[in-house]
Amino acid sequence: MSADSTVNPTTVRDRHAAGWVAPLCWSAVALEGYDLVVLGVVLPSLLRYPDWGLNPATASLISVVGLLGVMVGALAIGPVTDIVGRRRTMLLTVIAFSVLTLLCAFAPNPWIFGLLRFLAGLGLGGVLPVAIALVNEYAHQGRAGSATTTLMTGYHVGAVVTSLLGIVVIPALGWRAMFVIGALPALVLVPLILRYLPESESFLRERASGARSDRERNPVTILFRGGYLRATIAFWVTSFMGLLLVYGLNTWLPEIMRSAGYDLGAALALLLVLNVGAIVGLLVAGQVANRIGTRISTIAWFTLAALFLVLLSIRLPGIGVYVSVLLAGVFVFSAQVLVYAYVSQFYPAAARGTAIGAASGIGRLGAITGPLIGGALLTAGIAYPWGFYIFAAVAAVGAVSVAIVARTGDPAVVERAAVERAAVERDDAG
Repeated sequence: MSADSTVNPTTVRDRHAAGWVAPLCWSAVALEGYDLVVLGVVLPSLLRYPDWGLNPATASLISVVGLLGVMVGALAIGPVTDIVGRRRTMLLTVIAFSVLTLLCAFAPNPWIFGLLRFLAGLGLGGVLPVAIALVNEYAHQGRAGSATTTLMTGYHVGAVVTSLLGIVVIPALGWRAMFVIGALPALVLVPLILRYLPESESFLRERASGARSDRERNPVTILFRGGYLRATIAFWVTSFMGLLLVYGLNTWLPEIMRSAGYDLGAALALLLVLNVGAIVGLLVAGQVANRIGTRISTIAWFTLAALFLVLLSIRLPGIGVYVSVLLAGVFVFSAQVLVYAYVSQFYPAAARGTAIGAASGIGRLGAITGPLIGGALLTAGIAYPWGFYIFAAVAAVGAVSVAIVARTGDPAVVERAAVERAAVERDDAG
């Protein structure tokens, strides 16, 4: 009898299903990246769209309303995914934000547009907690850092595609076409998720056990007991700072660079370069985190982000500005992703989606603050260079706050990990 004849068909089927997790989650995050960055790409056109009469302050309000939706979505979907499952939640979020993004293309006025951005944000906020939880639960041991950062390259690929399309599409078809283009990929992604995305094995084990008390089963309470409280607060502060940087720069970098004297094409090209740097940074950060640990990597990345943001305050000639923006992108965006990787490793599987969703949701307050700061600085006429000084200070605070989280070698953390591994081994043996 050949070796192949002894293979369990169920095992082969499960292994095949697991192979779909990373690409499907990556694709969903890429669509999220497109939809979240598209506002920054169309803002220069919206500010000059005569029918609506927007100014930086009203445009900032629209951005804030959309991000409030993202915050509510992240906070709500985190517990939902730990209760009803990752697969169903992923389907719901992708369908919701894609349909609502399409409707944004037909908004008759800025008020309806803002409402649709809020509703789309509810779905957008839920994608990340589900995707990160799934890829970490299917990642090989010791590869959680790179699994998370590789997943998040999808966000920045989506952002790069948005920037490229903005340069080509907006002059030819107008800003509304950008929202139609952003919704179309769901026609392919949703059927693929429905057919191939497996449910989380960790979630299925938790549901099958059914032996825990209601208090133990509540994923929200886990964040505040058993030694997790200090880490939870520290993660929230760090995520606030990280997302302030991500959204402040992605929303206002083109306008800040225009205020520094660059033309629209160059300003949009710099947003593209920023997100190319983000992709490079994510690929490097994941490998570094696998080797030296996620905690140390996160602290280092926030520190280097602060350094290169200060560098952006210097108006460099020629290619110099592109190099400085690229280096800023390498560290600014992947610093926040390392926070998500750290969160996903720190908490037990029963609260993993909730922990990621809470860090992402609370962090959205920073995402709201970033565009507000940028809009206020632009209105005051001091966005360049003071915007970069403020962003650098924010990155420095992020480095300090993540340093407060307990080291992964602390006895309490090691004990929790050992208990979780033992539970998994018992389930596998049974």
